[in-house]
Amino acid sequence: MEDLDKLMDALGYHFKDASLLRHALTHPSYSNENGDPKEASNQRLEFLGDAVLELISSVFLFNRKPVIQEGVMTKVRAALVCEPTLAIAARKVDLGDYIILGKGEAREGINKRDSVLSDAFESVIGAIYLDGGYAPAEKFVQSLVLCDIENASLYRDAKTVLQEYCSQNRIELNYEILEESGPCHDRFFRIAVFLNGEQFGEGQGSSKKKGEQGAAYQALIRIKTETGHVFKIY
Repeated sequence: MEDLDKLMDALGYHFKDASLLRHALTHPSYSNENGDPKEASNQRLEFLGDAVLELISSVFLFNRKPVIQEGVMTKVRAALVCEPTLAIAARKVDLGDYIILGKGEAREGINKRDSVLSDAFESVIGAIYLDGGYAPAEKFVQSLVLCDIENASLYRDAKTVLQEYCSQNRIELNYEILEESGPCHDRFFRIAVFLNGEQFGEGQGSSKKKGEQGAAYQALIRIKTETGHVFKIY
């Protein structure tokens, strides 16, 4: 249980029932491999965590000043709870190192994929909610997801915003597939974006579009950090 104690330190929440955290970390491949029932994996906790996350982020945006209109709140919330944003939050606490995988998936390193990380992150939210209630779940989400709303909100229009920036500044923009793998029903793409021939970001996803969106988002964050350029998000 030492590793879980270390993870709980990183999460900023210590479970009264540590089995809930272990459940949240159990990927379906592990339960399937061991002949366990479907509910032994983290999928049900992911379902719960997704709902809790949506409520917490909705309340956060509702209370934000100055007031944000409903249509904009919907778009910003979508950016805050999307797969790449949650994967970034999961990487902040090295969540991928603790995901319990089947042997085959462990060899393939899928615990580093955005989809697996985001699912596990939502499962952890669900587990925290069950173990401690709404308040600690809200604190957890605020500390890792809602702490950087400006950057996270860039994701929803990342490709468009990057295209406009490059056009305005006469920068050559290109995307390149670095990796394409997986069966037809579970494709995986890793894509890089290049500005004037220099790699500026890298993204991944189950489609080229998702990979390009993630790469564009990383490029925007780098541009913002290096140049101080302010992108309009809403």
